[in-house]
Amino acid sequence: MRLTINGELREVEPVSTVAEPLQAFKLDNKILVVELNRDIIERGSYAETPVRDGDRIEIVHFVGGG
Repeated sequence: MRLTINGELREVEPVSTVAEPLQAFKLDNKILVVELNRDIIERGSYAETPVRDGDRIEIVHFVGGG
């Protein structure tokens, strides 16, 4: 499956929802903002939002510091 993730075209194992690539990248327990094809996806909808070959996913996670 081909997805563009954070601007980089990647060949990934087939996934069916937004939640699956987050789990693969070990980001499923982080505070995130996820955009799928320019639409922001609500956190509670990750497991229900379908992903298709060729989709664009932007993942922004927050890093604390000071």
